Amino acid sequence: MATAISTEAGPSTSALPTSKPTVQTVEQPQTRLKPKYKPRFTLSGHTMSISSVKFSPDGKMLASASADKLIKVWSVLTGQILKTLEGHTEGLSDVAWSSDSAFLASASDDKTVKVWNVDMGMVQKTFKGHTNYVFCVNWNPQSNLVVSGSFDESVKVWDVARGKCLRTISAHSDPVTAVNFSSDGTMIVSCSYDGLIRIWDTSTGQCLKTLEGDSNPVCSHARFSPNGKFILCSTMDSTIRLWNYHTGRVLKTYTGHRNEGFCIFSCFSFTGGKWIVSGSEDGKVVLWDLQTREIVQVLEGHKDTVLGIATHPTENIIASSAMEKDLTIRLWYDTETPSNGGVKT
Repeated sequence: MATAISTEAGPSTSALPTSKPTVQTVEQPQTRLKPKYKPRFTLSGHTMSISSVKFSPDGKMLASASADKLIKVWSVLTGQILKTLEGHTEGLSDVAWSSDSAFLASASDDKTVKVWNVDMGMVQKTFKGHTNYVFCVNWNPQSNLVVSGSFDESVKVWDVARGKCLRTISAHSDPVTAVNFSSDGTMIVSCSYDGLIRIWDTSTGQCLKTLEGDSNPVCSHARFSPNGKFILCSTMDSTIRLWNYHTGRVLKTYTGHRNEGFCIFSCFSFTGGKWIVSGSEDGKVVLWDLQTREIVQVLEGHKDTVLGIATHPTENIIASSAMEKDLTIRLWYDTETPSNGGVKT
């Protein structure tokens, strides 16, 4: 049975010289906002590693995908389980919401992508065509297309209404670890064990850009920034990089977590500040200041590698999920920092 456990100096002054009056400005050190996340719910119910967690766009639900072949849907408000979706014959690596929060897409080791009607708790479509594990999945903003990446090294674009594969892209020379649409749906970013980040034209499948650094460490996750100008990429050299994909240059580098062996999600958080959030192989959730790159908070509580990370679309809430020795999802709330509703700046 799935359960939810609830937990709940003044400025210095400089003496002015007495001889001659002068105007003196004292520069105060800039105090930057820091997050204050605390644990709210611990969600239990999955029996194997929880690979992916995603908030619904309406902010009311959280979906989780696990190696136990199940998708679970939870209430963000109460932490209670709402649905368990059964249908895959092997474990799951990823799950994603449609923009209207009505459907989920899932990626499984059974080589299929399934689209689920969440309210009915039923499979709406099953996409077959990948020849190896399907590792990652996402919807375009219009939610008429689903993109999937696989250990067969390809990226496939699916027409949801027709249930057909529109395009197969021979994307990489190793397993594909992440696929994401840009905010307008015109581009897809993919990354892979081959160390490359590639950007594709959605309508033609043409490669628009390949991003690669000097060492090309294994890429575990990549996504477009909400404004569509940048790409955030996690790599298995325990580093997260923010790329300007137009110039092909790394703008920011974030370190201090551990990521050497697993595909760990990283996210932007814009609801109560500008943070980068990632899981870590030491069981922690790490938050960085996007601009200064400093670690501003470390969330502790998980007892195994934190794989799944999601940030709420409008509130200061983070979801995290962990592997076998832990088997929980944790919801962390920052109720002290005012939420700005997730403005995409």
